[in-house]
Amino acid sequence: MTVTRNGNTLTADLHGMQEADAKKALERLISSADKSITEIEVVHGHLGGQVLMNMVQKKLKHKRIERKILSLNRGMTSLLIKE
Repeated sequence: MTVTRNGNTLTADLHGMQEADAKKALERLISSADKSITEIEVVHGHLGGQVLMNMVQKKLKHKRIERKILSLNRGMTSLLIKE
């Protein structure tokens, strides 16, 4: 997983990952994210299959996720993060 930071937003690219590995990596990222992080943009793709997209949008749970925002870009989902 590649992670970049732009201000209060992290972008996590999951391309090429398996579902279980991606889920664990995202859970770790959310848990360890600095309190100043308010959003995590998850780039999961959708053309090569929808396993990662479904995992992020339906299976991923964490106490710091306030809300999930589905993007017009079907290959990305934004997670709003609680402090």
